[in-house]
Amino acid sequence: MISCDGTRCEVRGPLTIANAASLAEEGKRQFVAERVIVDLAGVTEVDSAAVSLLLEWRRAALGANRRIEFTNLPANLRSLATLYGVADLLNG
Repeated sequence: MISCDGTRCEVRGPLTIANAASLAEEGKRQFVAERVIVDLAGVTEVDSAAVSLLLEWRRAALGANRRIEFTNLPANLRSLATLYGVADLLNG
């Protein structure tokens, strides 16, 4: 689930293959500010689809000349991003 208040958005619940496609679309609809900060502190579960999801949101933002930043990445998500060699892309 994604909730936004201006430029700050919170993602809560799992980020897994089961909901990645719907979250990708929801993020594209909600991340419309010129600069968006996405707080991931409420994420409860991740798999490799979570890394792809964050990269997709980043790609969409860049394509629309917007900036997206991710904060409070859960440790397991940081580990996956490091494993795949994309941790720097998720740090802004």
